[in-house]
Amino acid sequence: MSVLLHISDTHFGTEQPRVVEALVTLAAQQRPDLVVLSGDITQRARPAQFRAAKAFVDRLDAPVLAVPGNHDIALFNLWVRFTRPYARYAKVFGPDLEPVHVSQDLLVIGVDTTRAWRFKNGKVTAEQVDRVARWLEGASARQLRVVVVHQPAAVIKAADRADLLRGHQVALRAWSAAGADLVLGGHIHLPYTLAQHGLSRPLWVVQAGTAVSSRVRGRVGNSVNILRWGTSTGTGRNCLIERWDYALNEDAFVRTLVTGVEPAR
Repeated sequence: MSVLLHISDTHFGTEQPRVVEALVTLAAQQRPDLVVLSGDITQRARPAQFRAAKAFVDRLDAPVLAVPGNHDIALFNLWVRFTRPYARYAKVFGPDLEPVHVSQDLLVIGVDTTRAWRFKNGKVTAEQVDRVARWLEGASARQLRVVVVHQPAAVIKAADRADLLRGHQVALRAWSAAGADLVLGGHIHLPYTLAQHGLSRPLWVVQAGTAVSSRVRGRVGNSVNILRWGTSTGTGRNCLIERWDYALNEDAFVRTLVTGVEPAR
């Protein structure tokens, strides 16, 4: 069985130390095969915030696949924003903004949906859609096929429609046809798993909340997702998607919801 820890919107610079420690403890207990960071790793893309993020991911003791979020590009330093927007990000997470992780059980494909000229909204281009589709078409039947973006590819609240990833409809159709099982994202600090209908095969959008930041959304606190995939889950072909919320009274992340989805093969 493979275990994937999905973390989003850490917003280092607004992190809560106790929650950070609880998440490090959770990672040590669960021993993920891969940690996915789906953007907004820092609050204002400042060097000290990236250093704090680096110290955090080093403590997770697992391979990390990260994609940038809109907060990971300098906001107020316009020279940096438009001449080398990802320079600070690259010092920590490397120059590849669209990394790919391949193992026996997992194919995880990162997509950079940020744009230096956009403050908040994200976009996926036709070239990116095609690149991801080619990776998916080469996957094995054994692999869980996961695409990682920052802005949500589907929403559950009307208020969040303005934050939808530009080009999401074309992308979901193409990626579904090519074999994608899950599309992971963040950005709106609201965790949920949402089945997509009317596509050529089953596909789910999986959103994570803010992992450690004080910038929580209303009554929705800090949370992360854990995905389990493989024969040891005891659920046949199901992928288990677990939501883990930070519980203040326990000073720990606790599992609050488990969703089983069955990718087509």
